[in-house]
Amino acid sequence: MSTKGMSLFEKRRRRNRSALRARSGGRPRLSVHRSGKHIYAQVIDDAEGRTIASASTLEKDVRGTSGANIDAATAVGTRLAEAAKAAGVTQVVFDRGGFLFHGRVKALATAAREAGLEF
Repeated sequence: MSTKGMSLFEKRRRRNRSALRARSGGRPRLSVHRSGKHIYAQVIDDAEGRTIASASTLEKDVRGTSGANIDAATAVGTRLAEAAKAAGVTQVVFDRGGFLFHGRVKALATAAREAGLEF
């Protein structure tokens, strides 16, 4: 497939996802999406094509606070890890998408690791 006309972000996302598929070993994927106002994360079982657990700054208990900072990303990472462990998932592969592993994405990953997810 041609990458002509794709943005650098889209190319980085595709390159990252294909590398993850090659080394995932059947583990679920922790996918992160970051927008200007919010951050979203979900654990996806690609074999079945379903979401196992998800968390974001749009949830009712945290909606009043800002979603575009490191503190919010840390809270989302912790809540996602707890939801994934409740669903019986402890090992995942981290899919940063096209985002750099820096700032809010890194804070989410660190919080998820500290809350018990292994990746």
